[in-house]
Amino acid sequence: MALPGREDIRAALSQYIEVPGARCFQAVGLTPNAITVLGFVVCIAAAWLVSNGWLLAGGIVFLVGGGLDMFDGALARMSGKASPFGALMDSVFDRLGEAALFVGMGLYFLRGGFGGDSLTFYVAILLLALVFSQVVSYLRARGEGLGAFTRDGVMTRTERVIILGVGLIADGLTAFPLMPWILLAIAVVSCFTLFQRMWAIRSLLKKGS
Repeated sequence: MALPGREDIRAALSQYIEVPGARCFQAVGLTPNAITVLGFVVCIAAAWLVSNGWLLAGGIVFLVGGGLDMFDGALARMSGKASPFGALMDSVFDRLGEAALFVGMGLYFLRGGFGGDSLTFYVAILLLALVFSQVVSYLRARGEGLGAFTRDGVMTRTERVIILGVGLIADGLTAFPLMPWILLAIAVVSCFTLFQRMWAIRSLLKKGS
């Protein structure tokens, strides 16, 4: 099960944003791997901004870094440079960029004057959100290695990137700490998605056996 309308939205994004953007990157001479690395560097910059308490700027920069992930695959297909190593590199740097933001948020919690039970709670839910998010992505890769191709799940990487970026922006505009609760929501829904995707892979494997 996936969110209703997700594939329609992805098709529209591909037609109106991914393909035109990939053409622009191709015109300036960037390669798909260069875009992958650029996106990772931008996510590192976002993590640094967040760790220093600049949540609004960090959220905007992270959305830019996450958005760049739309173009490397499209450019690879368009230019005929798609390769197994390029796909591997894209997946690895996507995971590292997302993990970097979680590290940045962890440093922000430690430096932000939170103490006692609040700090313990914030760090705990951050770690849970990180672990469940990474395992959801791992399940897709592991399933594909077993011949079960699925993108099922309520909370995929696209939703996480949008929620994290928008959440940081909203937190930066308010006096109330929103990110701990956003991370809690990501942890809970990602945990649900983990079992949802595992069940989908199990069903595909049974059909193929």
